[in-house]
This record gives sequence, structure tokens and C-alpha cells, in this order.
Amino acid sequence: MSRSVLILVTHLLGVGHLARAAALTRGLVSAGHRVTLVSGGRPAPLIRVEGAAFVQLPPVHCVGVDFRTLLSCDGREIGEDVRQARIETILAALASADPDVVVTETYPFGRRQLAYEFRALVEAARNRPRPVAILASIRDILNPPAKPGRAEETEAVLARFYDGVLVHGDAVVTPLSASWPTSPGLERMLTYTGYIADMAARVEPIPSGEILVSGGGSAASLPLYRAAIEAAALADTSARWRLLVGHGVAAADFEALMASAGPRVTIERARPDFPALLAGAAASVSQAGYNTMIDLARAGVPAVVVPFEQGKEAEQRLRAERFHALGLAGIVGEADLSGRTLAAAVKAALARPPGETPILALDGIAGSVRAVEDAAQRAEDLGQAWTRLDQALAACREIRLWWRDDDAISATPALDRLLELSHRHGLPLSLAVIPAAVSASLIEAVAGEPGVDILVHGYAHANHAPAGTKKQELGHRPAAKVLAELGQGLSTLRSSFGARCLPVLVPPWNRIDPALIGGLAALGFRGLSVAGPRPAARLHDLTAINIHVDPIAWKQGGGLLDPLLVLSQFIHALEHDEPLGILTHHLVHDAWIWSFLDRLFDTLKNHANIRFLPAHALFA
Repeated sequence: MSRSVLILVTHLLGVGHLARAAALTRGLVSAGHRVTLVSGGRPAPLIRVEGAAFVQLPPVHCVGVDFRTLLSCDGREIGEDVRQARIETILAALASADPDVVVTETYPFGRRQLAYEFRALVEAARNRPRPVAILASIRDILNPPAKPGRAEETEAVLARFYDGVLVHGDAVVTPLSASWPTSPGLERMLTYTGYIADMAARVEPIPSGEILVSGGGSAASLPLYRAAIEAAALADTSARWRLLVGHGVAAADFEALMASAGPRVTIERARPDFPALLAGAAASVSQAGYNTMIDLARAGVPAVVVPFEQGKEAEQRLRAERFHALGLAGIVGEADLSGRTLAAAVKAALARPPGETPILALDGIAGSVRAVEDAAQRAEDLGQAWTRLDQALAACREIRLWWRDDDAISATPALDRLLELSHRHGLPLSLAVIPAAVSASLIEAVAGEPGVDILVHGYAHANHAPAGTKKQELGHRPAAKVLAELGQGLSTLRSSFGARCLPVLVPPWNRIDPALIGGLAALGFRGLSVAGPRPAARLHDLTAINIHVDPIAWKQGGGLLDPLLVLSQFIHALEHDEPLGILTHHLVHDAWIWSFLDRLFDTLKNHANIRFLPAHALFA
């Protein structure tokens, strides 16, 4: 099935980001998909996007490593007019493309200075009338978060808007966790596509026996070019040196390089046949950018890399070290770069015996195309599931809902977020508190929360089940001992919370020995809440009100259960003639669970036939 894909990329120094996005564009077009590539960096004459719609935003760029200052083509800092024009062009491209899939290159892991326009795109895409899959596209290695909390901010954006992350690398060579902190929730979003390499383009080597020096598309490579000119004069080899200078290097700097070049050095602008020149070279000298390292891996020539490390940039250094460990390149640190050190490194590279070329996953274009296709289908399936939920809710005459959250002990940031979610949606909350562990901070935190009822969550939430069986606190011990603890637990919470503590038992892990239920009323309990459809409205003089929908993937180690399964749970629960309960556990929620609950509650509020009821009304 042909899909429409919109890709947004902005390169600020070199053209590597744009080159990778263009390669993905060509792969999608070859697979029969319609692609709109929106580029926000300066025009790059060597980039090919045949068969795709190309949209050029008012271009911006940076100088050096000052990524916070965005400059227009005239070298001036951009103003609000440029920012607004870029957003308007992006949104117009979105409307024209009507995409099934939106891909943002680097964001939200980077490009924070352009977050406003990326955010405008993903918000508009998420609000379109039909489902749109939103994917982040990142290289194998990222610069680690510069400040505390940046990783959490990134995950919050991913959880709210994104369906997946395409990592254009090989997890065996460099997992994302080597450069970026990954939580279990983020790990579940990752698809390692393999490295982006245009394997369809046949490379015929241009034999030269030269030392080929390349530095990407930006002026950041000038120190490398100058050192290479010095190294050529010092090298004890007859090989000529050829410097390919990127179009981002100013004309004056290019002329200065030409003037300083010795008789064994050829200097010219970057050429589209770079892969062929590289394949026929005696050795390569370059920085350690993504595209260059892939070209080196394909060509198999002796190589020396000088990773770009200005301004605390760590990405190229880490990649260089990974590829060095594979035997693909020698390294000269940027701080050690000189004509002498570079000449010595090239001599060592030429003397190194040829080894067996390591097997790298270079099928990243095909892997990315598959991932984009899968994401489009998944978004369609998920959109249909939300529609089915809406239809099922609309078909019911009246729906009574309630919300129970378990394992409360003390005031925490997670509890604050739970209460904020309750406030934002105007929903009553039933908080199941562990009596033996309740703290004064929890008592204080809910003191001013009239929409919160307190339930008795067992006694100590301690497992007494034999090894190899399901966890259970209320059982596997003498009934008298268990009942005495429960009586003490009810008394503790009544003393702590007064009348807001309802005499309702919530067994830990939703399990209780049936033999204990008959003794609960004598302790003062009036209600019982476990999981699943209830057998009857009353059990041994107790009102039974259960929960039916749990969004956590407990059997898979936590995190958000597949939303398709959660929505299916909800639809099936509507078949039972009883109040429908939603269960949460605020202490173990990640960004994806919070985001799902936000959307679920928004959906439920759209139906006039739904009543969210507090526990004190249900168990009255």
C-alpha cells in the first residue's frame, strides 16, 4: 500500500542530517511511497531527492558550536518573522502532503532551539482527522543530555506525541544507551534500522592511490584541512593528497587553503563522486561524522579520523572509538591534531595489514522503510481501536465508572502528578493506602483533597505465598492472624484520615483467601474490591465493586500495556452490568502510562452517558 510520508529535517553545520534524510526519502520513493521532504537548513547542491516533493524553509544555520544562535543566509540572527514563516511553511506542507507518517529528524532528542516548529508540526499532525504515525529519526549516537532533566523532558514529548523512534544504527555495535540514558519505556519505542547506506548505488572505484581528506559540509573542518596540508609536506610517502572542501567553507577560507597547499596537494570542492574516489584511495583522512564513517566501512580503505569535539561535542568521539574497536579507523584527537601527528597516523594506517572487514548492518534504508510502513499500519489499527471504544461507549445507556489507585504510602512527585491528573479531568479518585507504611506526608498531602477517598490496602503489602505461586498477603497464614492485621489496618487509617477512610478492603495483588471474606464485616468492613467481574453485588454483607481495566504490562516487566489490549479490556468490561473500574499504580507510572491515561480520560469525558462516581457513593 502506498503511503504519504512527511520528513522534517534541519541541518545547522554540515549536511549529514540532510543527507541521511534524503537517503531515507529516496528509499521510500523507491518502495512506492509519496514523500515530502521539508528542509530547514541552507541549500545543499549535492543532495538528491528525486521523485519526492522538496520544500525549502527560510534557511538557518549556526557558526561553530553556538547552536543557540540561529542565523539567516545574510549572517544575521533570525527574528520572529522568520520563525513564523518557517512554521507556516511547515504546516502548509503538512496540509498538502496529508501524510500517513510524519518523521522528525533528531527532535525531540536535539534541535531544542527549533523545538517550537517541531512541536507545531507534531501537535498539528496529532490533531488531524485521521490517524498519523509520528516517528523520530536519530543517528546511532547522540550527544548526551547537557542538563539534568533533559532526558525526562524528551521522554514526555515522545510519550505524548510519538509512536516510535528509528535509530539508524546497529544495536550490537552501539546501542543508544551508550550515548543517551534509556528507560524501559524508551527502549520499547526503539527500532534499530541498520546504518543508512545507499546500497542500491553501485560504486565503481576511481583508482588514484591518493590520501583523500574530507571534512563534511561545514567550516568546522578547517583545522583538519590545515593540518592535512602540513602533513602532506611531512609525509615520507610519494602519494598525493587530495582535499575535498565542503561548500559550507567560505570562499575566502577556501582560497587561503589553496594558497598554502604544497605541490603534492590538490584542493577542490566536495564532489558527488566522493564514494568512488574513496574506494580508489590509498587512505582516508576525515572527521567521524555518521555518513563519513559508513562510507569508510563500505570502502574498506585504511582510515584516520579526527572526531569533532568542540563545545563538548561527544558524538563523533564515541563513534570513532566504536569503529576503531572494529579495526575500521585510527584516531587522532582534536586536541592532538597537527601536521606531525596526522602524518604519523596516516603512515601507521598505511602500514596496518588489511584485516577482515567487519559485518555491519548497512541495510538501514530498507529497515527504515519497513519501520515506516509498520508504523502507518499500527497507527491505523490504533485509530480504529479508539473509534471502536467511542462507538461502544455511545451504544451504552448509562455507564458508571470509578478510578482506584493502589500502593499509596507517602507524598511523592508521582502522587502530585496523580492528583494533578485528577484535578485536570475533574475526576474523583479512590486511593488504596497501605496501613503499616502510611506516612504523615501522605496524610498532609490529601488533607485538602475533597475528591479523594481512602481505602484499606491490606496491611503491610507483604507476600506470604509459597515460592513459585502468585503473590498474596491475605492468605497462607492462620485466618485469625490475618484478620487481626486487617482490623489493625482499618483502625490505623481511620485514625489518620478520619471519615475519609472508607471501610473498604483492597487486597494487595487483588487476591484474598475466600475463607477470610466472611470475617471482614465483624471487623467493621463494609466493602471489598478486587479485579475482574464480580460474582455478586454483595458478598458476606460486603458491597463488591471491582476494577476491570489495568493499563500496566505487569507480565512484561512494567510500562504501558499495548494500548490495543487496554482498549479491548475496556470494551469487554462494558458488557458486565456493574460499575466499571480503572486501576492505576502511580508509583510505577512512566511517561507513556501518564500520557495514555490523559487521552483515555479525555475520551471518556466526551460521552454524556458516563458518570464517574466516588468510592463513598459506590460503597454507601
